[in-house]
Amino acid sequence: MPDYFEIERLIEDLAKIYSTACATSWFKVIGNKHPTKEEFRNKVVIFMRHFDYTLSTFPQTQAADQFRNYSMGILESEIKEVLSGNNKEVEKRYKYYVDYS
Repeated sequence: MPDYFEIERLIEDLAKIYSTACATSWFKVIGNKHPTKEEFRNKVVIFMRHFDYTLSTFPQTQAADQFRNYSMGILESEIKEVLSGNNKEVEKRYKYYVDYS
């Protein structure tokens, strides 16, 4: 198995850096200053799933298929962490948004 260190780090930080910022902005745009934790987590996951598109742009080869499968496994694991409330960064961002909106 090739070393996919870069993609592992990216997916681990996807919720923290990209998806929570998008979710927070989405709630600001619609004027919802107090979404539930479940609503916030679900919106974060929606933005995390946008990474599927990025993976789909890799070439259609056996090596790319292995890479996509590996990456999707990590992504699904991170999504489970978000949905279960075990991603500390998402929980921190939710609290900050709700408390200071």
